[in-house]
This record gives sequence, structure tokens and C-alpha cells, in this order.
Amino acid sequence: MAVERTAINPVAWSTELGFNQGELVSGHTRTLYVSGQTAMGREGKPQHEGDMAPQLALSLDNLEAVLGEAEMTLAHLVRLNVHTTDVDLLFQHYGVLAARLAAAGVAPTTTMLGVVRLAVPGQLVELEGTAVA
Repeated sequence: MAVERTAINPVAWSTELGFNQGELVSGHTRTLYVSGQTAMGREGKPQHEGDMAPQLALSLDNLEAVLGEAEMTLAHLVRLNVHTTDVDLLFQHYGVLAARLAAAGVAPTTTMLGVVRLAVPGQLVELEGTAVA
């Protein structure tokens, strides 16, 4: 059975920002819950301390790596949680995230939260997702 995704948007403003208010998924056979991904290198060391744009890009790379191990891509994301220690700074670089999602043809439901700190000092952003196939 093929996965069917139906965007649920009682208002239109969210789609202009690149996310759906809700997404109804049916017919899927696999669900992947992805732990928060930060700008950690392959050896487990934090990268790009205090620099939002490359941290966001590497966090996305790490998210895609987990998806890839499950034979999925960003196009399979139905939920993306964005945690950041600096919402205003993240908005300055949000195009990095929005462009990658748009290129994948996906607008997952999204929540952005400002937090006091992340688990690893110096990290500014963490991406957590749910994907279905």
C-alpha cells in the first residue's frame, strides 16, 4: 500500500513559511522517530561552536544520515521539531532549513522552541523528526 499524505491547513499562512498545520498519513508501513540531531561530527565532537548557519546545515546533514540508514529521505518527514537557544538568530538563517525542505518537496508539521540550552554546550540548534514510508 502506498503512503498517502494529506496536508491539513485550515489557514494558509503556515504554507507560506514552509510547513503544514497538520498532515494526515495513511497507508504507511514504517515509521522512524529520529532523536534530536545537532552539529556533531562523526567522531562525536561538537562542530561550529556558536555559529548558527553551519550548525543548522550539519544538523540537517545528520538528520538526513539517520533517514538514509532507514532508506528514507527528507521527503519522508511528517514532523520536524526545531529546538534553538536563539530564536532570532535561527530566523536569520532559517532559509538554510527551508531551502532543503523545499528541495525535498516536503512541508512537515513543525514546532520551533526556544530553550535555555541544549545538552552539548555551544550547540545552538537541534532537529528532531518523524518520518513515514
